[in-house]
Amino acid sequence: MFGCGCCYWSIRSEYSSPEPEPEPEPVPFSLPAPLPQWPQGDGFATGKVSLGELEVRKITTFESIWSFRPVRGKNEGVAFYRPIGIPDGFHCLGHYCQLSDLPLHGFLLVARDLGSADHRPAMEKPLGYTLICSADASSRGGVRGYFWLPNPPQGYRPTGFLVTDSPSEPSPDEIRCVRGDLTEDCEACDLILDANSGVSKDPFWVWSARPRKRGMLRRGVSVGTFFCTSHSTPEYGLCLACLKNLNPELHAMPNLNQVHAVIQHYGPTVFFHPDEIFLPSSVPWFFDNGALLYRDDDGEAKGDSIDSTGSNLPSGGSNDGKYWIDLPGNEDKRNNLIYGNLESAVLYVHVKPALGGTFTDLAMWVFCPFNGPVTFKVGPANIPMSKMGEHVSDWEHFTLRVSNFTGELWSVYFSQHDGGKWVDASTLEFIEGNKNKPIVYSSKCGHASFPHPGTYLQGPSILGMGVRNDVAKSDRYVDSSIKYQIIAAEYLGDDAIEEPCWLQYMRDWGPTVTYDIRAELKKIINQLPVFVRFSVENLIDLFPTELWIEEGPTGPKEKDNWLGDERCKTTMA
Repeated sequence: MFGCGCCYWSIRSEYSSPEPEPEPEPVPFSLPAPLPQWPQGDGFATGKVSLGELEVRKITTFESIWSFRPVRGKNEGVAFYRPIGIPDGFHCLGHYCQLSDLPLHGFLLVARDLGSADHRPAMEKPLGYTLICSADASSRGGVRGYFWLPNPPQGYRPTGFLVTDSPSEPSPDEIRCVRGDLTEDCEACDLILDANSGVSKDPFWVWSARPRKRGMLRRGVSVGTFFCTSHSTPEYGLCLACLKNLNPELHAMPNLNQVHAVIQHYGPTVFFHPDEIFLPSSVPWFFDNGALLYRDDDGEAKGDSIDSTGSNLPSGGSNDGKYWIDLPGNEDKRNNLIYGNLESAVLYVHVKPALGGTFTDLAMWVFCPFNGPVTFKVGPANIPMSKMGEHVSDWEHFTLRVSNFTGELWSVYFSQHDGGKWVDASTLEFIEGNKNKPIVYSSKCGHASFPHPGTYLQGPSILGMGVRNDVAKSDRYVDSSIKYQIIAAEYLGDDAIEEPCWLQYMRDWGPTVTYDIRAELKKIINQLPVFVRFSVENLIDLFPTELWIEEGPTGPKEKDNWLGDERCKTTMA
């Protein structure tokens, strides 16, 4: 029996406005340009995905049910929706929630039973509902909203909540629960609503939900629903499941012609800062212009030239510290390398299934021969470092996530040093001219990716200090819709893509050098007010280790996100 312990509570009216005003409905989002006619294929962009015993379709047309806007604190309002236009034979699996201040851009999966040899149906009606929450909302004239968790039959699991504006229990016909072996565990992800803030006697929280295990080899499928609870820790009473793709063919993934079409239609333009001097290059240019392979033979380092394709690099294995790449000793050759070669630069693309093959991730890697030193911001002062943050070679990436139901660009992941974040397509900046190509801004010296121009601080910015990440448009850019190379797409089979030799190099792309950084750190400490000054040791603890040690990165295949999902800083209570 799949059970869960959830609690009932209600939100008292002091959290709502005594004189409510009508809440404007969010405007549905659409990409700047129409989608193209994709090349012919099998299941990509056909509007449906077979998960084995279930066929699912993605619904993006909604009817508003109820919305909630706190009038105290810093919370934004949220709105709850039911799917409309469900095809005959398909069933709702839960309702949708998002911030009401953003363009309406979400999805819900609806499902139908394809039948199987199992004597039990893939879906069943709930036996009833548990009322999890009721809340007053100023945006609906004081109308209460009610949150219902389906009570599944034995062996089945709920995948979403229902929301109503009536205290009457919903009909069991409104939703289906899914057989347990067709599901996987899910987890609460980004915090959508924190209705606590010290205002309400009976608080509640709302999160988005996603599969707990994610990556290109995982089969969990997001339903598009949300999770709510009266506890600030979402793991308490997490009683929802996601779907599981049991179809081994992943037929909704794009074929090679479709992949090229997707890249050419959505490929972002990567802008480098106007003052950037450490520009990208292609990997062959880096090798041809003097990069050397060093190996540790009984403590003696010897540098060898590297073939243009990287064919003489050690292949496979693990990063055992016995090999590394470095710049040549000749100063002229060294300076020629560190500034890169924009004309040769391309984006290296890894294409892989995401969320059980219902989305395609295109991880786009940019290579820079050198990562420059950082600049600290301390209050109004900017303090450039001479060595801190430098390292030979820099691999950075961003990832496009495309819906396999329609071929629509859904979101973009921006990698930012020790983490990153997914940005919904509705809040991206696009190239002008009715194009669906997003803009990616690469930060000065460090090459982290950001969705909008400006200055972003890395570190304890609450103290008015941090490492500057400056991004802006310039005439230095790479158009990835034209300048790209697909380096891997394992799901297409072994012969579809010839992976470059250098991709199999699993060791460091730069040497490890430790500096005496105390003199540079004292520059920062001396800029701080006396009452917040740190010791050198305490300041070191506030920032990532990568700032204090020059260490070359490993290549794309050694990164966690090659097989796994992207690293995100989720917003939890």
